[in-house]
This record gives sequence, C-alpha cells and structure tokens, in this order.
Amino acid sequence: MVADFVRNRIANRIAGEVVLSENPGEAMKKWRLIFNIQQVQLASFLGFSPSVISDYEGGRRKSPGSQIIRKFVFSLIKIDELKGGEKLEELARTFFPELITKAIIDMDDFAAPIKIRDIAEAVDAQLIWGEESMDNPIYGYTVIDSLEAIKEMSGDEFLRLFGATTQRVLVFTKVRTGRSPMVAIKVRGFRPSAVVLHGPDKVDSLAVELAKAEKIPLMISRKLLVEDVIKGIKSAVAAKGLPKE
Repeated sequence: MVADFVRNRIANRIAGEVVLSENPGEAMKKWRLIFNIQQVQLASFLGFSPSVISDYEGGRRKSPGSQIIRKFVFSLIKIDELKGGEKLEELARTFFPELITKAIIDMDDFAAPIKIRDIAEAVDAQLIWGEESMDNPIYGYTVIDSLEAIKEMSGDEFLRLFGATTQRVLVFTKVRTGRSPMVAIKVRGFRPSAVVLHGPDKVDSLAVELAKAEKIPLMISRKLLVEDVIKGIKSAVAAKGLPKE
C-alpha cells in the first residue's frame, strides 16, 4: 500500500504534466492508458458520458480546468487502488524511490508559510526551548518513526526527511528522551526550523542543550496518538487556507 503523502505526490506530478502539456487531452489519454483504464470505466467513475472523455483526448473540447484535471487524476488512482494498486506502487518506486521507507510516516510541503507557533498549538505542544523563534515561518513538515529511522537510514538517507526544504518541522515519534533525534540532527548537519517529540514525558538534558546550540525550537506533543498529531497539523494548514504544492 502506497502511503498517502506519496500517493498525493504522484497525483501532483501527473496533474502537473497534464496542465503544462501543449496538448492536455493527449496527456490525459497517455495516463489513462498507463493505468490501463478504459474510457467507459473512467467516464462512469467521473459521472461523465464516454464521449466527454473521448472529446477531451481527441482535442475536440477546450482544455479541461483544474477541477476536471484533479478529478481525472484521482479517479485514475482510485480505480487502480480498487484493482490492488499495482500501477500506483510501480509509479511510487519510479518517481519517488527515496520516499519508500517505513521511517517516514507522513510529510508535506506548503506553497505558503505557516508559523511554528501555529503548528505547536495544533499538536498541543509543550515548549521546551525556543520561544523567540516561534513566529518564524516553516514550509513543510515530516513525521518520523524514530525507531525505523535508526534501523533504516544512513547519513545520506537522513536528507529524505527534509522534503523540498529544511524550513520545516520534524516530528519524531516513539521517542523516550529526545536525545537520539537531536544527536542525529547535530551529526548530520541539516537543521530543521523546529522539532516536536512525541512520546516522552521529559526531555533529556543533552537534547535541550543541543536544541539551544543549534537554535532549534524544541517541543513535546501532548497528543496521545500519532494520528492525532498529523490531523492537528493538517487542520492548522487548512485553517490558514494554504494552497498545497
């Protein structure tokens, strides 16, 4: 099963190709055939008549708008998932092999900034250090399974956690004291805008000292479930009305 954030990146890549194509209808046909979906099946899923799909692909209708393209792309993906998701998994391995890891639970990049403080409130965070930086902007987040990251990731692979920019919050789950994530950040030399720890009741003193030395706001999320942490972040982004990349 392809993770939701990888699924969305595949969708964005397909949609971008259709939008930027000199012949959007031809691009739509290409992707329909790649997913091995018949016009009749796609039309039924979209609630269109087959002739509408045929007209778009044949250039007999004007280029579809963004809403039609969005529905088209997610219909391809949904139909494939109903058939087992084989094509989606193939595209994930082809387009984003660096994201095929159990260590990354969720991640996203924003098209506009959101304040660290907004994320902190969304995940019910207790601030350990870094009040003066809480109004700094971030452009994304990554939620990490700390245990899987330790098992899977080498030094170079640590870069996967940063997506498109280091101006993001890293949320480390399954954490006991917070020492390992902060040591990893110090050693790797890539500094996120903020770190949220999920799991510990108390943060190790070395983790705090490293946060101060690297000037990284450090927080503990008091949400009980990782799923609630992710929902909180997504809700904060939605509340700001930010467009997604």
